Amino acid sequence: MWISKSALLQTLARSHRPRIPPPFSPVRHMSFATQEEAAAESRRRKRRIRMEPPLNRSNQQQQQQPQINRPIQNPNIPKLPESVSALTGKRLDLHNHILKLIRDDDLEEAALYTRHSVYSNCRPTIFTVNAVLTAQLRRSEHGALLRLHGFVNQAGIAANIVTHNLILQAYLDVRKPEVALEHYRLFVEYAPLNPSIATFRILVKGLVDNESLDKAMEIKEDMSVRGFVPDPVVYSYLMMGCVRKSDGDGVFKLYEELKEKLGGGFVEDGVVYGMLMKGYFMKGMEKEAMECCEEAIGENSKVRMSAVAYNYVLEALSENGKFDEALKLFDEMKREHDPPRRLALNLGSFNVMVNGYCAEGKFGEAVEVFRQMGEFRCSPDTLSFNNLMNQLCENGLLAEAEKLYGEMDEKKVKPDEYTYCLLMDTCFKEGKIEEGAAYYKTMVESSLRPNLAVYNRLQDQLVKAGKIDDAKSFFDMMVSKLKMDDEAYKFIMRALSEAGRLDEMLKIVDEMLDDETVRVSEEMQEFVKEELRKGGREDDLQNLMDEKERLKAEAKAKELEAAEAKKRSTNISIASLMSPKQEEEKKEEEVKMLWDSNGVIEEVNVVAQGRAANVVVQGEEAVNKL
Repeated sequence: MWISKSALLQTLARSHRPRIPPPFSPVRHMSFATQEEAAAESRRRKRRIRMEPPLNRSNQQQQQQPQINRPIQNPNIPKLPESVSALTGKRLDLHNHILKLIRDDDLEEAALYTRHSVYSNCRPTIFTVNAVLTAQLRRSEHGALLRLHGFVNQAGIAANIVTHNLILQAYLDVRKPEVALEHYRLFVEYAPLNPSIATFRILVKGLVDNESLDKAMEIKEDMSVRGFVPDPVVYSYLMMGCVRKSDGDGVFKLYEELKEKLGGGFVEDGVVYGMLMKGYFMKGMEKEAMECCEEAIGENSKVRMSAVAYNYVLEALSENGKFDEALKLFDEMKREHDPPRRLALNLGSFNVMVNGYCAEGKFGEAVEVFRQMGEFRCSPDTLSFNNLMNQLCENGLLAEAEKLYGEMDEKKVKPDEYTYCLLMDTCFKEGKIEEGAAYYKTMVESSLRPNLAVYNRLQDQLVKAGKIDDAKSFFDMMVSKLKMDDEAYKFIMRALSEAGRLDEMLKIVDEMLDDETVRVSEEMQEFVKEELRKGGREDDLQNLMDEKERLKAEAKAKELEAAEAKKRSTNISIASLMSPKQEEEKKEEEVKMLWDSNGVIEEVNVVAQGRAANVVVQGEEAVNKL
């Protein structure tokens, strides 16, 4: 192919044209003479890169975007609780695992697992915490509940309305209505949540149970101020408080107020009719009470009756001489009961009928009704067992009560302190001292904590029966578990002294002196001396106390000697690591220090001698003047 001369010359010129580097390419034409120059050039390049960042398109867009000034959030503002959407993935697995522990009745492990999970990679939600708190409340473990709540609150897990309701219920259960009201006040003022209708129900019922009806009335008014519709359940609790105070007029006043606020002149919820019937019975208005009953449960009634509403009516009938009508109503409730579509019965229904049968003296029927709970999918709890066992024991039916106690384990219901104390005291009344002591021992072995009053009743019965060995055995068992007062110590000491066992009494004093948490008062010392004086051994207590002081002094001296020995061994080990030159320098330093100290001593002696000489001279001059 032919190529023109001009085209050929242009091609050769392009091939021999020198290549010009790009303006920003880091081209180095020669190597550096020294490493310092290379390092300086590297630093210069880094500075230039920091000062002149590459102007790519994304960076230009970022610079062109306006800066948004975000407000600084106040760390003191309460956090909002998590929503249920947070309960997913591993946190849901954790939640299900803790629920399984609760179902397996391993509540302590569930609470501990929740605590450990707070600072793990899988943090529990407030719903998991609430599940544990609910189980603790159901088991009446109020101390553990409050400790767990304080822990998760400090860890920053925000509480929701269910958490606050559980805390209010716990305070009210332990008879702390003032603390519950203070918690409610702080909640409504500072929490980023609004109270629910359940909050007012819990608070009003708890205040009524704690005999604070006036405070409950104030909560009812606060409920209206906050825009809540009048709740018949809240009014039923207030009417219950009036019934307990024998204030029938207060019951009628609350009922009329509820009708007026609902606006229809008719209360559809049947929960108030049982209390209204009690108010009529209280005022001697039996006809009106039965008309009210017909209005609530009659064939043409338009009232909605729940299991709780039925229970109030049952209670009003059985407590006011209408037990036959109560039986008819109970049979009707059993026919209507069709769970889960229709719940006309609950545990309270059986408890009301048990109380009614016991009031009629029909204890066999009461036990029979109690055992029918399982047929209607109701499970008795510890309170239900205690209620029936208490009425059996009060009427001399200890054998039947013990049978019920044996059934508690079959139904997986755990006895509490009241259960064991009830059986123990009943055994003591019937002269069965050993059986009563066995119940006390079982209670302690079940990790329950009887109080000092129960322990004193046990010791009193054992000593009266002459069972000093058993009394001493229970004292040894409980001395480390109970905070015993001086009277408890004096009781067992007096029993041992009267039995001539002064050495064992002195051993108790010996253990008291060794225990730093126990103070042996002067009154206690005089009591022990008096008991020893009866046996001609009044000096034994002083000898024991002197021996204790001597042993303490010897122990302190041994501690000081051990500390000195440890110090010397440390110095020896340090010296073994020092070189000969370092040892020589250390010796020279010690000699210098000794020399300096001797010099100071000599200087002090010289000054003292000079002062003494001056005093002598001044004394001689004074004598010469005289």
